[in-house]
Amino acid sequence: MSDQERMDVAPRPPDRGAFGRALGALIPAVPFLWLTFFFLIPFVIVFKIALSEPATAQPPYRPVFDLSFGLEGLSEALSQLSFYNFSLLFEDSLYFSSFISSLRIAAVSTVLLLAIGFPIAYAMAKAPERWRPTLLMLVILPFWTSFLIRVYAWIGILKPEGLLSALLINLGLIGEPLQIMNTDTAVFIGIVYSYLPFMVLPLYATLEKFDYNLLEAAEDLGCPPLRAFWRITVPLAMPGILAGCLLCFIPVVGEFVIPDLLGGSETLMIGRTLWSEFFSNRDWPLASAVAVVLLVLLVGPIVAYRDIEARRWEKAK
Repeated sequence: MSDQERMDVAPRPPDRGAFGRALGALIPAVPFLWLTFFFLIPFVIVFKIALSEPATAQPPYRPVFDLSFGLEGLSEALSQLSFYNFSLLFEDSLYFSSFISSLRIAAVSTVLLLAIGFPIAYAMAKAPERWRPTLLMLVILPFWTSFLIRVYAWIGILKPEGLLSALLINLGLIGEPLQIMNTDTAVFIGIVYSYLPFMVLPLYATLEKFDYNLLEAAEDLGCPPLRAFWRITVPLAMPGILAGCLLCFIPVVGEFVIPDLLGGSETLMIGRTLWSEFFSNRDWPLASAVAVVLLVLLVGPIVAYRDIEARRWEKAK
């Protein structure tokens, strides 16, 4: 039988019709529509506000586009936009200090989260299979409670007359209450507690697929356990490590609730600065400029991670 005859005999896929073809074309477009409506359009609005100037009006900035004046009114409004707010960010040291402090707190918090989360994820991955769903549920369990309530609970624990100081005094370990509240230490405690599941879950997803026979083979070849951990476990767990670090580092940079409730007045973070500009100073254009710069700077790690993952998948093929 010739190739042409085989093609004629082979069953043809059923025609899905116009609706099926339209639906098949729409499904890949859903993520782009989502990003357009919930990221790109809000970003354009914030960027426009960043190019405006503050005003004692509602909304508290001008110019405001009024399409009733037609193209001439739109052109006049566009001519009033300026980059003054962006230049002000580089002139005032407050915003630079806030961003550097946010990076420092986010970096230290991410290292602490990795140091605590990796052993937890490793123990979960090596636990008997029947216990893994229960352990996974225990990690996710804090999400069932309001984030704000959990942070407020730490106030009752860390304040001088709180549970931690009372417990240590009753045990005779300290003679006076601990001064943890309104310090960076309290901020680190709150961040590590709140973001730990975001570190554990991607690490567990990676370590669960790990072939532990590789460690036994390395041990048979005379490799010490610690060296085998650094040479085998860590490189193979790197996708989970990178994912967990990004999931923690990026939102911690813009964190507002934890520094505001647990940190003191000297705890300077870009999230608190944004809130102050929006709601205390009512300077929406300047706050929008800070938000735009922060978003642009945080896009870099995301793009780098995407490129690393793309290269990893190409090598795996």
